[in-house]
Amino acid sequence: MSTVVNRRAFLLLAGGLVAGCGTGSASGETKTLRYQGWAGQVTPPELAADLGYLGDVRLEWVGNTISGPQDIQSAATGQVDFGGAFNGAVVKLASGNAPITSVISYYGVDEAQFSGYYVLEDSRVRSARDLVGAKVGMNTLGAHSEAMLDTYLQRNGVGRAEFGQVERLALPPVNTEQALRQGQIEVAVLGGILRDKALKVGGIRPLFTDYELLGRFSAGTYVMTKRFLKDNPNTTRTFVTAVAKAIDWSRTTPRDQVIKRMKDIVARRARNEDPGPLDYWKSFGVAEPGGRIQDKELQVWVDWLTERGDLKPGALKVSDLYSNQFNGGTV
Repeated sequence: MSTVVNRRAFLLLAGGLVAGCGTGSASGETKTLRYQGWAGQVTPPELAADLGYLGDVRLEWVGNTISGPQDIQSAATGQVDFGGAFNGAVVKLASGNAPITSVISYYGVDEAQFSGYYVLEDSRVRSARDLVGAKVGMNTLGAHSEAMLDTYLQRNGVGRAEFGQVERLALPPVNTEQALRQGQIEVAVLGGILRDKALKVGGIRPLFTDYELLGRFSAGTYVMTKRFLKDNPNTTRTFVTAVAKAIDWSRTTPRDQVIKRMKDIVARRARNEDPGPLDYWKSFGVAEPGGRIQDKELQVWVDWLTERGDLKPGALKVSDLYSNQFNGGTV
């Protein structure tokens, strides 16, 4: 799916005229939600559907994405009915007058689900100051990994004027470890299965992790357009509450049972995916019960983007960016 928004789509976005399309109901609300998945992964909505929490609402998979910013842009322009991304990307899109609202947190950072900034065992890089002049490989620029890097630099006394001397390179996640071991980069951002496999091989050490930096926090939210929420409040409530229940189910169910369920989902949907990486699943990392959103989870990125000069001070009011009103999950 193209990430380029054509002129017509942009005009629709700016005017807030895009609404989801799909199978309707007697109430006039759509009962089909179009979405993008992630290859080899089971998202909270997909888990919710398999657990039967969606009731008469069904999901329609339209393809996979490899980028949160692309996913929420597709939601904003009506190509899908919901999309998810790092909260900094959500804030940035909203700052451009995209008519979107965050409705539930769906991933985050905890002691089991985190990303680390790894260097070789004998690397000269041992502090934030050592990153000046270094190359750091990450999956996407302007998103979670870069935000964590900036936060680490700032908290450890590196001046903002020197941030630009830390070279950030976008690399496919599957190639990042290799780039580190071959000396093409000095720091590799690794998470999940890629982190665990790299650590098993050995020869690397963490400079820091996002969990050490900020503790447990929800890092990304699903968004829908304001028009969709207005036209489909009941469908939205069913969807958000189902996702909340699925997140809570994953917390309270033994890990091996969650993994087995996810593998069964991948097998049944027959998208020619490798289910092996699911063995390394540990947590969605969502901080709050039911994925309820808190001001601080967006405010930290409003502050980050303001400090970067991407937002004017006071340009956004955090409470206008999200709503928990559709979340009937755990309070």
